[in-house]
Amino acid sequence: MMTERYPCALVMAMLLIPVSGIAPRAAELDIAGSSSMEVRLFPHQISYAGQRKSMVSPSLSLEPEFVLETDDGTDRLTLIPFARLDADDDRRSHFDLREANWLHLADAWDSRVGIGKVFWGVTESRHLVDIVNQTDAVENTDGEDKLGQPMINLNLQTDWGNFALFALPGFRERTFADDDARLRGPKPVQQNDATYDSSARAHHVDFALRWSRTLGDVDIGVSHFHGTSREARALTAARADGVSVFVPHYDQIDQTGIDAQLTRDAWLWKFEGIVRSGHGNRFAATVAGVEYSFYQVADTSADIGVIAEYQYDGRDRSAPGTLSDDDLFVGLRWAANDAQDTSALAGLIVDRNSQETALSFEAERRLTDRWKAEIEGRWMENVPADGFLAGIKNDDHVIFRLTRYF
Repeated sequence: MMTERYPCALVMAMLLIPVSGIAPRAAELDIAGSSSMEVRLFPHQISYAGQRKSMVSPSLSLEPEFVLETDDGTDRLTLIPFARLDADDDRRSHFDLREANWLHLADAWDSRVGIGKVFWGVTESRHLVDIVNQTDAVENTDGEDKLGQPMINLNLQTDWGNFALFALPGFRERTFADDDARLRGPKPVQQNDATYDSSARAHHVDFALRWSRTLGDVDIGVSHFHGTSREARALTAARADGVSVFVPHYDQIDQTGIDAQLTRDAWLWKFEGIVRSGHGNRFAATVAGVEYSFYQVADTSADIGVIAEYQYDGRDRSAPGTLSDDDLFVGLRWAANDAQDTSALAGLIVDRNSQETALSFEAERRLTDRWKAEIEGRWMENVPADGFLAGIKNDDHVIFRLTRYF
């Protein structure tokens, strides 16, 4: 099983500092979490020699959660490890600390020290401004799963809005599928041979800050990040055995972002935009759109949301590639609002120039208080030979997942 690399001494020091202060005080330990059984089905044959030919790929995952909180609620220690064992992708068999941190709450501020997860963003189809945590790309292709990030975080609540300040001591490299796995792409990725702009490599200390505020019906956030890019450029190299491979290269970047959401009756108007330097020429990227909700459809408890978004990205060829350079997204969200929390989301992204299309479907339903069933599907259509999805065009797949909570 692959273990994600951490600056171990730093993380241990960050976590041990608060323990001496919490231990003598009255505190309560809560234990929760989940375990999952998952099967991925690949209906098409492999694209490249050396890939495993299995069309049915099972895996198991475990994600316990331990929370130790003082009786007065001012201090909390959280530990959330994650592990997956995959039958066909050795790199997908991995361990990660999603969270391992100390949270201290005061009247007008709070702090978090350790490994944590932070989400920024409002749009559905792409999260441009969400840059603090690295993507755990072997978990899913939707980019929603994140690796834990070492951080020192201070949050201030003021009359002028909320300020979040981050020092990020330790970079997490992106995970990639193994050489013989599905969803690998056209060439194997030499994940452990990554190169960096910074001489400090993965030990570079990054910084981020965000201001957020609610102004009437508008929720707005402005952020800036300085440090190692979470996206990697793919450099072509040759292994000792002569096989052509991709080597990830991580640039130093500056990124300023803004996200905003206007809520007006059944309408949600959403916007995310960034300006980034460090990946070739300075470029801008945006996602903007709307979601309209129909409530209690056909005199039932169900709600339906219709989503439409436009994606633009002005990066040049010296930056990491992206599907979302000039694309339209349309989606449909359905919530039954029943006792089983049944819901579904379907969507497609279409490139306006090439008609390259990515389709997705997700649905879930609680079976009992402790069991939940999920299904996900990812399909690709109209993929040109030089399209962004060309390397995985035969890797359409369906995921069945059964999760037990404890």
